[in-house]
Amino acid sequence: MKKLLYIFLFAGLIARAQTATNDIEEPAPAKGKFAPPVYPTNVRVEANVPYLGDDRAEKADLYFPLQLPKDKKLPAILIIHGGGFNDGDKARPREMNIATNLVLQNYVCMSINYKLRRKAGDVTWPQAVYDAKAAVRWLRKNAERLQIDPNRIGVIGCSAGGNLATMLALTQPKDGFDLPEPNGGVSSAVTCAVDFYGAVDLMNYHDMKMFNKTRAEAPELYVKASPVTYARKDAPPILLVHGTADAVVPVTQSQTLDAALTKVGAEHQFVIVPDAPHTFHLQPKQRDLRPLVFEFFGKHLKDETAAAK
Repeated sequence: MKKLLYIFLFAGLIARAQTATNDIEEPAPAKGKFAPPVYPTNVRVEANVPYLGDDRAEKADLYFPLQLPKDKKLPAILIIHGGGFNDGDKARPREMNIATNLVLQNYVCMSINYKLRRKAGDVTWPQAVYDAKAAVRWLRKNAERLQIDPNRIGVIGCSAGGNLATMLALTQPKDGFDLPEPNGGVSSAVTCAVDFYGAVDLMNYHDMKMFNKTRAEAPELYVKASPVTYARKDAPPILLVHGTADAVVPVTQSQTLDAALTKVGAEHQFVIVPDAPHTFHLQPKQRDLRPLVFEFFGKHLKDETAAAK
């Protein structure tokens, strides 16, 4: 009898593990795994900015150089965390690594939280896209205070954030993701985008809880939430980065978007990182990605004099 009980328990654990794999892109952290954020001291941080309005719980962190240059506006970069649209935070180590490294290269960065699925039945898409676009509009609206150039705004995202980063780059107002508020009438266009291992072709991925519907039930939602759907020749430049050992979002996802962008003649770059798993920042052990990302943003966000430094 005891042996039979163990078999049932073991089967239940396997079933739960399989369900968890299908629920989210990245395993949710165990409770208490992440301590309260300890922000870096070699940059200046303005934490928990209500970029969506005071009635929304989701906030943003702003990162600035310790000393802003006089009489010069800096480019800005939006940072979008991952977590399968169910988990993640603007101030986790990966996002802090990206923000700090970029700010030290004379960018102003904004790391955001956005609408996540917190309980069964929550539908968080397309609100997550609305929030990401609202963040770009907020940066542009507050450009003078932030001392940034509103015409030079890039975006970088990891995993689910990579999906959102490419959605920002590829979708246009006609696609219906720009809400009238907050900051309606302000453009949400970005100058360039970096996608780290994002799921970009959801019809060839797994069912996503953010829709509260399966692919079989609502294929149109999965198509609409896939950046590959919006590949176009006149898109802003995009950098795709993916590891070959990624067991969460297969490298075939980035390969699909690479092929679609190549087909339409869009400017982009696709870099494969051998043996890299899912979830890495700018300095994984397989390869230091800072020169790659710095060169990409420098080319597309800085003027010629600044880029040469």
